[in-house]
Amino acid sequence: MTTLLTGASGFLGSHLARALAERGDELRVFARRGSDLTPIEGLEYERAIGDVTDRRAVRRAMEGVERVFHVAGRTSLRARDRDAVFAVNLRGAKMMFEEARAAGVERFVHTSTVGAIGVARRGGVVDEEAAFEIGHLGIAYVNSKHEAELEGFREAVHGLPLVIVNPTFVLGPDDPTGTSMGLVRRFLLGQIPAYVDGALNIVDVRDIAAGHLLADEKGEVGERYILGGRNFTLDRLFADLSRISGVEPPPLKLPGRLAIAGIDAADRLRIPLPARGDEVRSAALWWTYRSAKAKRELGFSPRPHEETLTEAVHWQAEQLAGRRPSDGLERLALRAAGRIVGTLERVVG
Repeated sequence: MTTLLTGASGFLGSHLARALAERGDELRVFARRGSDLTPIEGLEYERAIGDVTDRRAVRRAMEGVERVFHVAGRTSLRARDRDAVFAVNLRGAKMMFEEARAAGVERFVHTSTVGAIGVARRGGVVDEEAAFEIGHLGIAYVNSKHEAELEGFREAVHGLPLVIVNPTFVLGPDDPTGTSMGLVRRFLLGQIPAYVDGALNIVDVRDIAAGHLLADEKGEVGERYILGGRNFTLDRLFADLSRISGVEPPPLKLPGRLAIAGIDAADRLRIPLPARGDEVRSAALWWTYRSAKAKRELGFSPRPHEETLTEAVHWQAEQLAGRRPSDGLERLALRAAGRIVGTLERVVG
């Protein structure tokens, strides 16, 4: 069968391309002319040149296709990228849905995100039935993905055989762009001076690729499936990364409201900071989930989190060629500030 794949130059897309080739699909990769397809070097595939926001290119790419895996997307949280994020994640996805239905494809697997579902209350977890209550935060990536799901469900009502998968926070080896593994890279280089009291779910990229194939083979049309692994508080995650790598955790933990207020004040005063308001607001939330539906209906079975974290750290360390963080005066000062903040929290709390 001929399978169309978008996003093959990225972290998840390149792993999925290999999984599809191993399954025996005749692969057609839809990518922009300037895309670097080195990550799928060695695979046999037909290349369709174009952009997901170009309807004529999308229509040409769909010719003779039986299955579609739409992975391409923009993940930026920066306000200046908002228009580009909506152009690709919403309008591009809508175009893909419409042209796939017109072409009569047999299956369309759409890669969304758990952010399109919502977040949990502190200390809790959510599943596919959660109410989406974070649109007011104005996080372009999250809102564009949520609206794209709504467009997809509308097309499913009119005959598109759509299944949606919602990966959590993806880690693992072989990240060609460095975007998804940015958290681990910054940790190993000591470039996370402070963090907030949030939480997130970690899953292996290879398990997400396998989950896409399971969704294709077993998923119910018009349904979505959370593909997740282990839930971590940021305290626990940084402790585990520290134990595996030998690098000390970030020295300063801040209450979420205090961090957000500081970021907003710095933005108003035009003081440059290593993090943006959207990034801090996002980090302070509880991105914690259960994948019971995917396990029950698809047979999804993520590997142990220890394996994912260990291989992610070792792969990223190799890419850094031995670079380590320096324990300068700034880090010592942040560590001292962290102890002061911790003391104040205990006194006030």
